[in-house]
Amino acid sequence: MKNCYEPFPMHIERIVIETTDTTLKSFELTFDREADRKDFFVKYNPGQFCQLSIFGKGEAPIGIASAAWEGDFVRFTVQKLGKFTSAIHAMHVGDPIGMRGPLGNGFPLDKWKGMNILVIGGGCAFSTLYAMTKHILHPSHRADYAEITALYGTRNSGLCLYKPVIEEWHNRNDIVVHQAIDVPEDNWKYHIGFVPAVLEEMAPKPDNTVAVLCGPPVMTKFTLPILTKLAFPPERIYTSLEKRMKCGVGHCGRCNIGHKYVCKDGPVFTLKELQELPNEI
Repeated sequence: MKNCYEPFPMHIERIVIETTDTTLKSFELTFDREADRKDFFVKYNPGQFCQLSIFGKGEAPIGIASAAWEGDFVRFTVQKLGKFTSAIHAMHVGDPIGMRGPLGNGFPLDKWKGMNILVIGGGCAFSTLYAMTKHILHPSHRADYAEITALYGTRNSGLCLYKPVIEEWHNRNDIVVHQAIDVPEDNWKYHIGFVPAVLEEMAPKPDNTVAVLCGPPVMTKFTLPILTKLAFPPERIYTSLEKRMKCGVGHCGRCNIGHKYVCKDGPVFTLKELQELPNEI
């Protein structure tokens, strides 16, 4: 049995600077060993995360931003915030890096078949929703779901992730995409305003619809009441939590909320589940 604390040896295959301020980069990692690649993709489900590690710098949990069908790589979009993420941002194509995962529980995609999907994302937290949406839009999966609507908000247009792909989504006829920025910009042709206000303006119908929300804590705080106001039942509102995780496998207790562990029982939870837990988020 593989040691759950032992990372896969990986290498950086590709780096993409996602935002105009260069604080967000996507790293596509490839496996050094074929057995590790097979093991990963057998287990992977959109919504999960991995622990990335750099020798001498530490380890941190990062959400997976790629769909399994994209290739033999795993994508992570990393915001430069502290010591560890700064170390990743200083790396180059070909550099070695460790990866443990996939960890946690992803989105219950089989349970959602036949339903409408409402995707609500904000900032860099859109990464796992991006992976989920790409998965659903694949020709082999798209017919399993009804209407797909996505709302993605950022502070300004330069902070939008995955620009070429999202532009493609705008031009598809099997997904409706709404984008929003906080303040007006020249030549911006989409929504102006914060995600909760734009969502209320959109007024999506809750009938046979699952709402999937992931964004900065303040966005989540003010968006959940809007979904409730729109009559989405709490068992059909899903969100992905960010909480300090260390071991990633439910042993250290760093990320517990009551009797639940974000790393093991989440990071995906329904609002109904969260309402039954202590208010520690």
